[in-house]
Order: sequence, then structure tokens, then C-alpha cells
Amino acid sequence: MSYVIIWTYDVMPGEDAAFRSAYGPEGDWAALFSRASGFLSVELLFDGARYATIDRWESQTAFEAFQREHGAAYAALDAKLAHLTRVQERVGAFARVT
Repeated sequence: MSYVIIWTYDVMPGEDAAFRSAYGPEGDWAALFSRASGFLSVELLFDGARYATIDRWESQTAFEAFQREHGAAYAALDAKLAHLTRVQERVGAFARVT
């Protein structure tokens, strides 16, 4: 089963390059997620005005294990990168329908 978490972001003016670096498939978030078993990828999307990410995991269980093991590091990275965005919204978490 596949599990994805989708976020959207309004990036602060002048921070696009830093945002793309941190939130892209080789960025800071992907590096943190890759510490966990079951992480698959991060996809970064842009529609000309705002960004979206799709975090892909093998399962919800894998993501929940990551949260338990790396919750403090997640919170620290989120705080470190908060200056890059005006708004970030968790659209939702979805499991693949089979």
C-alpha cells in the first residue's frame, strides 16, 4: 500500500531558491525522511503562484514510525525553515485505493 501526504505553500518573496533547495527531492526534508524505513520520495510541484509537496511513504505505519523516532528533528527542521513561507497548509494524507 502507498501513503502520501500533500502540503501547499505560499513562499516568502525572494525565498524561492532556498525553498526549492530545502523542499525538493534532494532537500532537507527528503534527507530527514530518508532516515526512516519506508520513505519513498518527495515531489515538489509549482503552479506559478504556490508550491505543493507530495511526501511518499510505503504505508501510514511507516510514516507513523518515522514520527515517533524523529519527531524532535522534524519539529526542529520545521522551525528552522519557517521563515521561507507565509502560509503552509496540510491538504491531507491519503492511502492508495486498490
